[in-house]
Amino acid sequence: MYKQGKLKELEEKIGYVFQNKKLVREALTHSSFSNEQKINKYKNYERLEFLGDAVLELLSSRFIYATYPEMSEGQMTKFRSTMVCEAALAFCARDLSLGSFILLGKGEEATGGRERDSILCDVMEAVLGAIYLDGGIEEADKFVTKFVFSDLENKQLFYDSKTLLQERIQKQGKDLVYELVEERGPEHDKIFVVEARIDGETAGKGQGRNKKAAQQQAAYQALLAEMSKE
Repeated sequence: MYKQGKLKELEEKIGYVFQNKKLVREALTHSSFSNEQKINKYKNYERLEFLGDAVLELLSSRFIYATYPEMSEGQMTKFRSTMVCEAALAFCARDLSLGSFILLGKGEEATGGRERDSILCDVMEAVLGAIYLDGGIEEADKFVTKFVFSDLENKQLFYDSKTLLQERIQKQGKDLVYELVEERGPEHDKIFVVEARIDGETAGKGQGRNKKAAQQQAAYQALLAEMSKE
């Protein structure tokens, strides 16, 4: 069961109080949890995620159109795809500590599902879908403006981390390689763990549902470490 205090904590974090508490509980429930319940089964977040994805596409399109009048249609499409991709939304979810609120089954919990990009992204979209149903498009817009469209400079650093790190390391005359150090989980839902190594030394570590996402996280951690030396 979901404790009322935990819901209140989340509402305080996101700055929105749900009239229909069932919606937010559904948004936070992974299918692995609902499948384990013998009685009083919770609905999982998949339908709300579907809705939230559509709401996010509309609101992000409106935001980019209004904020960047010099951008062409092609540039806007590319920017939107990076701003609301799986890795970016997982990044936003971590800022909210959203993983700590998710209801997971025992197996999913044991395999690190609480910090998995795919799940964090899905729940971020599901929460948005729940807010839209509960409070309308303007409340949904407030949520994404505050937690998705904010701090874009730092997020752009994350999106471009591999390129920026490569340029920086090349100028220093050093070697940068990405080493796959671990694979875990079933074949259909693997998690890859990658280290970014500079001259043989581990400079950053990341994980993701594919090697590219794991490399991006590793590059971002390494880039932050490099910048902290300045």
